[in-house]
Amino acid sequence: MNKAESSTETAAPSVAIHVEQYDDCQDVESSKLLNLQEPAATINTSAPMRKVKSFSDTQKIRDVAAASGAASARSLRPYEQVIPYPEGSENGTNQYGAPSVRSLASIGMGCTDGRKMVIRRVPTSPTELFHLVRPPTPPDEDSASHESDCEEEEEDAAVHLKPRRPFWANKIQFVLACVGYSVGLGNVWRFPYLCYKSGGGAFLIPYFIILLVCGVPMLFMELAIGQYTAHGPIGALSQICPLFKGAGLASVVISFLMSTYYAVIIAWAIYYFFTSFKTEVPWASCSNRWNTDMCWVPNHNYTKPNGSQTPTEQFFEKKVLSMSAGIEFPGGMRWELAACLVCAWVLVYFALWKSIKSSAKVRYITTTLPFLLILVFLGRSLTLDGADRGLRFFFKPEWELLKQSRPWVNAASQIFNSIGIAFGSMIMFASYNRFDNNFLHDTVAVTLVNAITSLIVGIFTFATIGNIAFEQNTPVKDVIADSPGLLFVVYPQAIAKMPASQLWAVLFFFMFLCLGLNSQFAIVEVVVTSIQDGFPDMIRRKLVYHELLVLLVCAVSLVFGLPHIIHSGIYIFQLMDYYAASLSITYLAFFEVVAIAWFYGVGRLSRNIKQMTGRRPSIYFRFCWLIATPALLIALWVASLVDYTPPSYRQYQYPAWAQAIGWIIASLSLLCIPVYAVIVVFRAPGENLLEKLRYSIRPSSICDCGVNGCDICCSESETAEDKTVIT
Repeated sequence: MNKAESSTETAAPSVAIHVEQYDDCQDVESSKLLNLQEPAATINTSAPMRKVKSFSDTQKIRDVAAASGAASARSLRPYEQVIPYPEGSENGTNQYGAPSVRSLASIGMGCTDGRKMVIRRVPTSPTELFHLVRPPTPPDEDSASHESDCEEEEEDAAVHLKPRRPFWANKIQFVLACVGYSVGLGNVWRFPYLCYKSGGGAFLIPYFIILLVCGVPMLFMELAIGQYTAHGPIGALSQICPLFKGAGLASVVISFLMSTYYAVIIAWAIYYFFTSFKTEVPWASCSNRWNTDMCWVPNHNYTKPNGSQTPTEQFFEKKVLSMSAGIEFPGGMRWELAACLVCAWVLVYFALWKSIKSSAKVRYITTTLPFLLILVFLGRSLTLDGADRGLRFFFKPEWELLKQSRPWVNAASQIFNSIGIAFGSMIMFASYNRFDNNFLHDTVAVTLVNAITSLIVGIFTFATIGNIAFEQNTPVKDVIADSPGLLFVVYPQAIAKMPASQLWAVLFFFMFLCLGLNSQFAIVEVVVTSIQDGFPDMIRRKLVYHELLVLLVCAVSLVFGLPHIIHSGIYIFQLMDYYAASLSITYLAFFEVVAIAWFYGVGRLSRNIKQMTGRRPSIYFRFCWLIATPALLIALWVASLVDYTPPSYRQYQYPAWAQAIGWIIASLSLLCIPVYAVIVVFRAPGENLLEKLRYSIRPSSICDCGVNGCDICCSESETAEDKTVIT
């Protein structure tokens, strides 16, 4: 017992304050915020919460009644140890070693930053002391400053103030974030493109099989890991199994690479959006300066000539992209697209610069509005001539194609890209949840909305393609080449024939812009969150503000995205998408499942889920985690390597050196897992390789709530010295 504790034994019991350190976290039924030795008074637990803010975090101190299990301790802001200095001596003790009343009236517990407060008068009851510690009136969150109002804290502010993870304001924000990422470019851009490329109906069968075997179980697993560890993908996997920390790093690398060229798609949408305001949409005719002699306006009475292109195809390739003959002919910069790319990153930055506080508010618009426009375009597309042709292609499978690996690999790529599995996005989103959030409901909601939206988008896409096939007198599978620009060719052609085509074009590309931003928000947040988790001290010293970190990430991504908007940018875009987001994703997902289900253990994960939700996962989830999901993933990975075909853009075949660059891009994520595993084993303590390996697969900083020495119930950013209990 320290000096402060021993001195209070002789003090008046009405003013005695004991402050002790604690090493473990107690369950909510057995722990109290204040455990006074006086008879307990009635405490109003429904008082409003008090928000405390340091320079890099927003943390909420919740009510005792609203707290549950580990969540209450993890969300509480600890106070520093109180050492009373009574009058009568320089150090605050009188000749009897007891604190005086005057000293207790000025106990230094700090200022407005939440670390300390000053008690101005002597508490006369436990209730009064409780309200002194937790004022009933919450301060204005917007007016909270990272600068302390007390001069004595300015010198060591950098030592005491630690970044803390904010929480979602409500469950709706979390669900909107997950749905916004799922219903984004993965559904509107990638799903129709891969479905058309894989033969239509032959794509849907492996799509739903992989969704049930891999998609739903892995989404549930990632939400559990993110919520339990309160970390992004790197921090979460390093705690679950240090040997596979490279899997978390690989997901961040893939997310960064995707952010560079996903922003290019948003730039295309911005270009089309502003072009739609012209009195006549420029992709409706062949009378523009960029059109060639091979431009042909579709007419139902004539078959499309060989080698001809529609006005929408020429507008995209010759006007928007100004594409060269191949990747070996880079050409100059497309400055109009460069301006649109800068505009895209400005939108992303101002949506993320306040972390989830700002992005969650933006998603109220960017997630809900596109659903209304999707339904409007669905109704319009079903009334087009020839829509039934496209729907038959979409729903009627060619069974022979299921014997090939390409539909299965494309379906897996689509599942992972649309839901966000193995990209770290869902782990990052769940890390901002309360500890007791029931994420099973979130898993079902996200997967259902994602699957239904994909079907709706597929219906109005292929209904539109059927109309184009009707106009051109060609089979549906020969309407257009399966290029990444499918969306920017099919929809504008259908919109050009609608009455008030300018209005429909503005609405469509505004919808597409919202969906693209939703996907981009999640991808960039993964990178930002992982940097914060991995280098908190450096971020606090060098950048200080969260806004500067987001600005730095956006600026670097913008620079890496510039090669995609030169004249040969579409070839670089295709190469990047093929190797960065498609080829390596099943490989990464396999090692993620192995790390969590096999090394960390399904039993341990099930106990963690029961701690958070009150129920163990069903046998369906446990069977998929342990057997079905890893088996299917390894089969898809092997099949993709056996049937590997080099990427191509229509009839253009990439040279060998370009394919080598593609494999280098893929290796940036593929090599993260084995290289980092070797580093972890090398650094692990132990006298031989077996001991080092055994230590490397042992979970770090993961244990059950209530176990002595365990800090999982508390904020991960708090040290043992920061955790105090007032009794």
